[in-house]
Amino acid sequence: MTKHYLLASDFDQTLSFNDSGVALSELIGFHNFHDKVKGLAEINLVQQGAELSYLILHDPDFRRVRREHLVETGKRIRLKHDVNLFARWLDNLSDEYKFSFYVISAAPQEIIQSALEGIVPPDHIFGTRFRFNQSTGEVESIVRATAGWGKITVLEELRAELAISHDRIIYMGDGSSDLPVMMHVNQYDGLTIAVSEAKFIARVARRTVLSDNAMSVLVPVLEEVLRWDSPMIRRFFAARGLTLREWDKMRTDVLTIEESTNPAPAAAQ
Repeated sequence: MTKHYLLASDFDQTLSFNDSGVALSELIGFHNFHDKVKGLAEINLVQQGAELSYLILHDPDFRRVRREHLVETGKRIRLKHDVNLFARWLDNLSDEYKFSFYVISAAPQEIIQSALEGIVPPDHIFGTRFRFNQSTGEVESIVRATAGWGKITVLEELRAELAISHDRIIYMGDGSSDLPVMMHVNQYDGLTIAVSEAKFIARVARRTVLSDNAMSVLVPVLEEVLRWDSPMIRRFFAARGLTLREWDKMRTDVLTIEESTNPAPAAAQ
């Protein structure tokens, strides 16, 4: 029988190099997006990952945003290399395995769909959804925000729809808004993959992969799910015209050691 897996991915900095908030800010001529986000973080007003949606709904500098701005921002997003290959190859990894690929992100849904047009079907993309005023075009309210715990809700809905068990969920992400969903997936023995070396995410994820090519995420999937060894993985990439030129496996201990003002007695040798 075919083994069915749900593979879900974040969008900003996971499938792309750009942050949607920065790209949208540049489009509308606003250049202090990071300061805005920092201010929201300091007062803990907004769930991490949902800052852009909050600003679009409430901040005077972002009230000018319309649906067409979101669509144009998506066209300007720079995707990681070979995202299209990654999405296509998931359908042909093995006759014994099936991978259903979805994108779950706190970024506005229009941005993600525009950026991934022709790569990921619109009904496989779940971003923050807005309700727009039909006469003015401005954002009236948020229909659904897919940040933090909101991602878990979407993930569980997809799991139930696909009728798969928790241990057949694979989730990849890069930021703080991915922590709740990663801890949820880990709890049920799923596979979590970090694509950032940020400490808070790398400590939670079961695997960490650093590359500017989206195909790199296939490596832990092939190792952990299909149980392929390194030579098999290299042959798989080579047969499709790609070479794993550098593949460094490492475990890093990060330490800070200081002089003690009151040193303890030396331990017995």
